[in-house]
Amino acid sequence: MAHKKSAGTTKNGRDSNPKYLGIKATPGSFAKKGYVLVRQRGTDVLPGKNVLMGKDHTLFAAVDGKVAISYKRKIHFDNSIMKKKVMSVVSS
Repeated sequence: MAHKKSAGTTKNGRDSNPKYLGIKATPGSFAKKGYVLVRQRGTDVLPGKNVLMGKDHTLFAAVDGKVAISYKRKIHFDNSIMKKKVMSVVSS
């Protein structure tokens, strides 16, 4: 009996391309207008002051300034309290 599968019968030979998600601008760094701050699936990080959200939940700067992250307490649909990150740009 063969110890290796024959060519062309593998079931897990696929892989998807990387999506490059995550925080692109760290707190304290300078961001110009239009800079991408966070690429995300869903709203892991919420937009704060001077930050806009695109249709794929990407956060980007609305003005030039310094990036800041704060936290906000939100009540979830089942009455549990969640702590969410809020990203803002402080114009200088």
